[in-house]
Amino acid sequence: MMEEEKKEIAFEEALAELESLVQKLDEGDLGLEESLEVYERAVELRDLCRKRLEEYDRRVSKLMEKDEDLEVEDFD
Repeated sequence: MMEEEKKEIAFEEALAELESLVQKLDEGDLGLEESLEVYERAVELRDLCRKRLEEYDRRVSKLMEKDEDLEVEDFD
């Protein structure tokens, strides 16, 4: 596990770093080893963001259950 990941980072910070890494990979200017390192970090950040979004979704769902006047609608 990378040292930075041991510290908690905000969702927005993780997402911004992920977007930056994706841009670097899209540019195609990195060597193979560096590309692999960037990709590994991007996967870690993707998983972190996904986990945080799931946590936020559960928290919102709990709040919605407490408020009987609100209707829940899917965005799909």
